Amino acid sequence: MPQLSKSLVLSAPTTAAALPTAAQFELPEKVLQFGTGVLLRGLPDYLIDKANRQGVFNGRIVVVKSTGGGDLDAFTQQDNLYTLAIRGIADEQIVEENVVCSAISRVLSAKTQWAEVLACAANPELTVVLSNTTEVGIELVADDVSQSPPVSFPGKLLAFLHARYQAFQGDKAKGLVIVPTELIVDNGTKLEAILLEQAHRNNLDAEFIDWLETANSICNSLVDRIVPGRPDTAMQTSLSEQLGYEDELLTMSEVYTLWAIQGNEHVKSVLSFEQVDAGVIVQPNITLFRELKLRLLNGTHTLSCGLAFLAGANTVREAMENQLLAGFVHNLMLADLLPGIPYAVDEKTGQRFGMQVLDRFRNPYIEHRWLSISLNYSAKLQMRVVPALLHYAKKLEAVPHYVALGFAAYLLFMRGTRQEGSVWYGENNGTEYPIQDEKASYFADLWSRLEPEELTRTVLHNTSLWGHDLLTIPGFAASVSNYLKHLLEHGAQATVAKVLNKTVARQEVAE
Repeated sequence: MPQLSKSLVLSAPTTAAALPTAAQFELPEKVLQFGTGVLLRGLPDYLIDKANRQGVFNGRIVVVKSTGGGDLDAFTQQDNLYTLAIRGIADEQIVEENVVCSAISRVLSAKTQWAEVLACAANPELTVVLSNTTEVGIELVADDVSQSPPVSFPGKLLAFLHARYQAFQGDKAKGLVIVPTELIVDNGTKLEAILLEQAHRNNLDAEFIDWLETANSICNSLVDRIVPGRPDTAMQTSLSEQLGYEDELLTMSEVYTLWAIQGNEHVKSVLSFEQVDAGVIVQPNITLFRELKLRLLNGTHTLSCGLAFLAGANTVREAMENQLLAGFVHNLMLADLLPGIPYAVDEKTGQRFGMQVLDRFRNPYIEHRWLSISLNYSAKLQMRVVPALLHYAKKLEAVPHYVALGFAAYLLFMRGTRQEGSVWYGENNGTEYPIQDEKASYFADLWSRLEPEELTRTVLHNTSLWGHDLLTIPGFAASVSNYLKHLLEHGAQATVAKVLNKTVARQEVAE
């Protein structure tokens, strides 16, 4: 079977994928991208390719890889082409789409081709820098920007910007729009602060530092798309047969797309690919999208993981195939967490976002395991759920019962019964599971000596754990304690049924 290549796609051997045209290979290089990872291929690179197909952005990407080897060879062998296999559910309909993306023009190794990377700084058509160097990439380290290359990502970027400043003699019209996609809050703000500090430490001149600050737009951004990357062997074989070629870079992604970028009208005009996909949003404030994702997606995951796992569901999809668990997830998200968001949210916007999240949870192509979601359970609850819980209680003067049940399941999930090395294990239906939480020993101790009601009150009173005394929320401790006792006596499934039936009964009375 042939390998994916430029000559292959231009001969149009398949109708199983959307193929690029010859004109797309001739587009100028407008983007410098640090990173070759699957998230970049599955989100920004795909969106730029989509815009190019519609004649909107009309630019290609030079990718900088921090090390040689690996997928660098695959990019070279495939003329920098890769297939994105988009699979999932949108508006309750199955979506299966294959796209051969041609947005990447070349991939350069920072280690061996740094001079070629710096040469891109003199390209007058370059307008954008993208990055995804993992969360640890945006850190201040001792770095010398005159090295070939500098050690850190900010060091490399600073050296590149300095080269551009020199190439265009400080012309402020040649500044760039820089959009980091690393999964940290205020990623652009943090990157800019590090660049400025590095510039001072490297004794770069004041005129350059002024150009760095005033000519460039370094934007906070939020990305949200599950991109599992390379499929398993069976799926890879099936897709190769369907497509008619081999692709070493074949990448799976879900349908849902969100790329929220904090920027003004100038940024919006430069990032013109924003026009071709409703999932790309450029606006001055992106807090709304961060809150929706944090509370409705992440918060729902966190509050559901213990309960779903104890009820026998190993993956998110399995839980959504269980009528009781699916009902809990739906009500938790839209009845408790949405009203609890500590930020002004239009109800229709929140409902729409929530329905998209439920579609994502049902995706039959992605296996998202609850045990993976339970990693750092306590810290995630504190960050994702506690602010919404406090806001809900203050605003509605009521107990959010689905949140209370989720908390009760968390307490039960954290009951360690055996320690091996530094890892505590819990037990569910005769099977052990690891408790991957730094507070595991704390909970094992509480469970060894306290009854459920006292344990509940002790944990909720722990301000070092939550940043607040959750006993001050009227009725919350009693509700959590009652659900914990019911979980212990009757199990997770029966407890969820009890809560949902109570809800149905209240609705019937109201009607």
